Amino acid sequence: MTAETTVTGAWDFAVELRSDPASAEARAQVLAKPRFGQAFTDHMVVANWTTEGGWQDARVTAYAPLTVSPAAAVLHYSQEIFEGLKAYRHADGSVWAFRPDRNAARFTASAQRLALPHVPEDAFIAALRALVTVDEPWVPSAEDGETSLYLRPYMIATEAALSVRPAREVLFGVIASPAGPYFDTGPKPVSIWLTTSTIRATPGGTGAAKCGGNYAASLAGLAEAVANGCEQVAFVDAVEHKWLEEIGSMNMFFVYADGRIATPALNGSILEGVTRASVVELAKDLGHTVEERLISADEWKDGVRTGEITEVFASGTAAVITPIGRVAWPEGDLTIGDHSIDYGVGPVTRSIRSSLLDLQYGRTPDTRAWLTRLA
Repeated sequence: MTAETTVTGAWDFAVELRSDPASAEARAQVLAKPRFGQAFTDHMVVANWTTEGGWQDARVTAYAPLTVSPAAAVLHYSQEIFEGLKAYRHADGSVWAFRPDRNAARFTASAQRLALPHVPEDAFIAALRALVTVDEPWVPSAEDGETSLYLRPYMIATEAALSVRPAREVLFGVIASPAGPYFDTGPKPVSIWLTTSTIRATPGGTGAAKCGGNYAASLAGLAEAVANGCEQVAFVDAVEHKWLEEIGSMNMFFVYADGRIATPALNGSILEGVTRASVVELAKDLGHTVEERLISADEWKDGVRTGEITEVFASGTAAVITPIGRVAWPEGDLTIGDHSIDYGVGPVTRSIRSSLLDLQYGRTPDTRAWLTRLA
């Protein structure tokens, strides 16, 4: 590796450039058809924390396997968190992140819930900038459709100790992966399995934190969905087993015949999505009344049957806005919306999706200062 030092504001990052980066041809092959989370850039960010010394040794270094003890707390007690956001190439070649301050704030909230140390917001964003600056050639072109560089900040407990307590040694890192659409179908509708037997999160638990345990808890439900011919799973609450919460790793929205849009209210067991918050504001700009409230599984089924619910979509960083065309459960199966036109993507879903993407890719003015330049 060759080394140099760059100062990025909150933390100083030593930059250790790898001696064997991917060739231009190999990189071009990945960028020609990027698959979500399958290929990774040449470098990564790491920093270490101890109770005695705080944060130290922040650096950009070669992407490589981590070395942790078999007794590391993350392996035994799941003390870890992560975030997900994207870097977008604009037409002038610059690279921007969408609302990274919201991701930084959620990272802080997740750290508090999992008893992990705090990463200052400016350091969080500086870490993103440090990695994107070094690996900028991995950001797909603005002409390549819905492509981006997916950024995955994370924090894990690395202390080798089997005592059940907050770890005294922690690693913070950022990795990056060129990404295309999360679903192979792109904006075409996906099918959802509505489960009431498998629960993702409970009141007072970690549902509002972005930690791996929540996703592990969702996988049995996803397997149930796939076994029943669906692509994703919708979960209900843990108490009454009737109130809708999340779809897999996404928030959900319902469009009504009178133009209203409703989404399940945040209740401590639903992840506060950055895309969700943005959709709420953009939908209001487009003239919709947005309700954040309790929505039952029965309201979803009955609304589709009667035509009161005309569109349903899910939102998330990876999936952006994904229309839902079918909901199934053990006793029934319903098609949502008119699938004879526009591939079943309703006009409200389409307009919100376009508004969001146009903003993220710099095609419309950023009047709210939601974009942060990274390179």
